[in-house]
Amino acid sequence: MYPALAVLQELDDESLELLWVGGEGGMEEALVTRAGFHLTTLPAAGLHAVGLRSLPGNLWQLFRGYLAARKLIRKWQPDVLFFTGGFVAAPVALAGLRVPTAAFVPDMKPGRALRLVSLFADRIAVVSEELARFFRHPERLVVTGYPLRKEFTGWTREQGRAEFGLAAKKKTLLVFGGSKGAQSINRALLAILPDLLDHMQIIHVTGEANWPEVEAAREELTGEQRKNYFPHPYLHETMGAAFAAADLALARAGASTLGELPAFGLPAILVPLPHETNMVQHHNAAQLRASGGAIVMDDADMLTHLQDAVIDLMTNDVRRAEMATAMRAQALPNASQRIAEMLRQMGREAA
Repeated sequence: MYPALAVLQELDDESLELLWVGGEGGMEEALVTRAGFHLTTLPAAGLHAVGLRSLPGNLWQLFRGYLAARKLIRKWQPDVLFFTGGFVAAPVALAGLRVPTAAFVPDMKPGRALRLVSLFADRIAVVSEELARFFRHPERLVVTGYPLRKEFTGWTREQGRAEFGLAAKKKTLLVFGGSKGAQSINRALLAILPDLLDHMQIIHVTGEANWPEVEAAREELTGEQRKNYFPHPYLHETMGAAFAAADLALARAGASTLGELPAFGLPAILVPLPHETNMVQHHNAAQLRASGGAIVMDDADMLTHLQDAVIDLMTNDVRRAEMATAMRAQALPNASQRIAEMLRQMGREAA
């Protein structure tokens, strides 16, 4: 979702008409309209790991989505279709087989929807050339890096710390779990929070669902500890400020970490979702660990190893500096511009 928003920012001018197509009830409805873009929704549902009881209903939803997508494409007659994944990608891609198509693969392993789209996509933008092994037509790949929104990258360290009221000379840990939060990371952090706050200040992006639990834990802290703790249920325009202000991140290994952590040269402890839940995050985490910019911890090990890992890194300036350099080397700036120009070129070729 955020990569697509970043590309739309680059494409947004009076010469183009842009339409975002999302799934009914998806979280993009609020975020896309908040960003000022026109959005329409279609029926959509997933098929992976769906029980037999739910499968017929999900198939019917996808068929309804396909019919609605055909009607939408006949009405809009788009010059280019651009996909970044999601349940709605498959029905729209099948309905638009005759329309020039591009896809962006945000992870180190493409999801099922993007694998389907890639079978007939004219261009496939990827974050690394290592993804070529997943595609039948590697000659269609364009290595662009991970697109980031303009408001995300325009922060300095000093501006970020001022935004949150952080002490200038204290080390800062940034903890986040993706757009919906991560309950196991939140709880592991809360279990050691008082001890960590004696050594550092913490920006904690909890996710809306976990916010009441975090608020209750904050009330148990001493007044001095609360001065070092900066929890938020969600950050919109100021998430980039949190990255700029931090010395170390504790996070899941969603696709965004491949772009956001390198852009800021931010060392990280990555805790991917368990294998049976999301193997893609393990591929992402492995990429950043191999670069030297991150260490990886199993979800089940946080309660016993997290505190030592955080304190060891926060007190080792040389190690963090080495990790920051390695992380920054993974960055490919201007990915949004590269993808936007690719889409413009496809539009010119179609015309």
